[in-house]
Amino acid sequence: MGMFNSRYECKVDAKGRLALPAKIKAAIPESNGSELYLRFGDDGCLALYPEQEFKKLFNQINGLSDRDPIHRRIKRSFFDSLVNVELDNAGRFLIPKNFMAFAGIDKEAYVIGVGSYVEIWSPEKYEKNIVSDQTELSELMDKYLS
Repeated sequence: MGMFNSRYECKVDAKGRLALPAKIKAAIPESNGSELYLRFGDDGCLALYPEQEFKKLFNQINGLSDRDPIHRRIKRSFFDSLVNVELDNAGRFLIPKNFMAFAGIDKEAYVIGVGSYVEIWSPEKYEKNIVSDQTELSELMDKYLS
């Protein structure tokens, strides 16, 4: 499994299609085929998963109890905010309109590799959800990684 990293500035065409950057596309395992999983992500972004990583999350969510009302709400909400997307020959996929509205994406998007999956952001929302000061980042890493 490849690792996703870096930030890429991408265009979204009038039909709502986004072309994955070549390095992101290359990190998707070939066994995945052209199918990916897109869901409403945290902090107002979209989260894009290759099948292998999605299965891990799916197993956790699907393992919740159908008898517990909170678990049912989590499962219902998770599956309601999820769609399969398929890459075309040009490496593009269609972002459904309700997903674009959720993330505030219009003509431009940032595609961010975050290890095992990819986040897709509106540039405005992304700037509010990143630590841009490297000193602050170092301090946070020292605090939470030690």
